[in-house]
Amino acid sequence: MSFCQRLGPDGKDIVIFATAEDHKTPSTVTLPEPDQQPGLILPNGDINWNCPCLGGMATGPCGVEFRNAFSCFHYSEADPKGSDCYDLFKTMQNCMQKYPTLYNKDLADDEDFSSMDSDKKDSPDKSSEKSDKKSS
Repeated sequence: MSFCQRLGPDGKDIVIFATAEDHKTPSTVTLPEPDQQPGLILPNGDINWNCPCLGGMATGPCGVEFRNAFSCFHYSEADPKGSDCYDLFKTMQNCMQKYPTLYNKDLADDEDFSSMDSDKKDSPDKSSEKSDKKSS
């Protein structure tokens, strides 16, 4: 026959002693079904910042920058999607470059951002000057 004993300060800990007879009968305890865990996008369309799939990106030292860029992309209606978020992603990249051991990638060598920088620097005025020089 089992018995309980309260231990610790103010008897807050309960220790249950069970006998071999107690373990002969199957348990009648039923556990509730686990709740369905939401993924990255919640049923209402919001972003689930607690999703383990983000790997802590939303809470690290560049968490604010990540959330701003990711939110911009998620809610973007531009064509192509997210093309209006370049500056936010560039800000996030600059932040991540300050923590190379944490983010484990040299973002300075990211060709996508490098090519976007060079495209952005080529203004329409400069491209027309180049074509004028070629035609002379």
